[in-house]
Amino acid sequence: MFTEERRLAALEEMGVLDTPPDERVDRVARLAKEMFGVPMVSVSLVDRDRQWRKSQIGLGAAEAPREDSFCDYTVRQNRMVVVEDASAAEEFADNPFVAGDPHLRFYAGHPLYAPGGEPVGTLCVIDTQPRDFTESQSALLRDLAGWVQAELTRDDELDHAAIIQRALEPKRLPRVPGLEIAAAAVARGHLSGDFYDLMPREGTLRLTLADAMGKGAGPAIVAAGVRAALRTAPERGIAAAMAGADRLVEEDLGDTGMFVTAVHADIDTRTGAIDLVDAGHGLGLVVRADGTWEHLRSAGLPLGMGFGDEAEREPVHTVLAPGDCFACSSDGLLDVLDPEAPFAQFAHIVGEHGPEGAVRAVLDLARDAKASDDITVLVVRRTA
Repeated sequence: MFTEERRLAALEEMGVLDTPPDERVDRVARLAKEMFGVPMVSVSLVDRDRQWRKSQIGLGAAEAPREDSFCDYTVRQNRMVVVEDASAAEEFADNPFVAGDPHLRFYAGHPLYAPGGEPVGTLCVIDTQPRDFTESQSALLRDLAGWVQAELTRDDELDHAAIIQRALEPKRLPRVPGLEIAAAAVARGHLSGDFYDLMPREGTLRLTLADAMGKGAGPAIVAAGVRAALRTAPERGIAAAMAGADRLVEEDLGDTGMFVTAVHADIDTRTGAIDLVDAGHGLGLVVRADGTWEHLRSAGLPLGMGFGDEAEREPVHTVLAPGDCFACSSDGLLDVLDPEAPFAQFAHIVGEHGPEGAVRAVLDLARDAKASDDITVLVVRRTA
């Protein structure tokens, strides 16, 4: 059992309180909102007298009093807390957040832990309407909380430089009629925590960009396995390939807590059509020839979180017109872009410089900013 002073000291040592928004954490919050269909999501850290939100959707303020908060209750209980109808629960019916604004009814929160195991906050999903909450949803919330926890502690705890060997990088970029391709990776150390892959087939370019997460040398095995799984039987559709890779990670290595965010896509070299499956990555963009841009992503969990059903890996579709680019990066790029508008800056770089120039510009940014994480970037432009 941890004392309150020890818990607060652990929170302080993490160095997360009152830091700027982090797109890595924000994307998990967005995914939670989509997966649970709730109007409110919060990644809250419980300080001495307040709960401070590293990320929030639908709650408005960055912090709120700790007293009477559901997140404080979850931290004190040191377990997942699910309240399906707070107005009917003896512990919460008189809570000011239930009896008064915003009239909360549903709450599900899972603790977030410091590296020493102290509960320091929560990932919670909230609604003003009562909800049922199934065992599978509880497992999903637990997995998402683990992802948030990994992001919050990554600088101190995660060995991102020891995941996949450079030998797995393509030795040369393929020449594909109708497409201009550029890609590069900058490792924080001798080994990279990302990988990209390019497989031209008749009339199609299949591409992958992924980030294997974890601690120590073990993720190297996961990353190599995922790459091999996605390359096996290339005639399979991208949804089937991703589902197979997911089962590999979940069934063989699920108890390690490792997972992989990934983008897997087919580009039709004749029509410019793109079909893409996104496993929790959320960093793929289409940059149009006129400078406008849009996210290209589907709502899917990372590989290794028990989402191995092909039907759940529904591709998204768009078309590249001549001059349009598809661009994707690993999340290390977020560390060297404008935190207020990272995607807009990335899109501007791609639109202004084209594939090769954008890759060079990203490498320059990484060097100038002394990037603390691996950075991989892939840009494909349709030329005809």
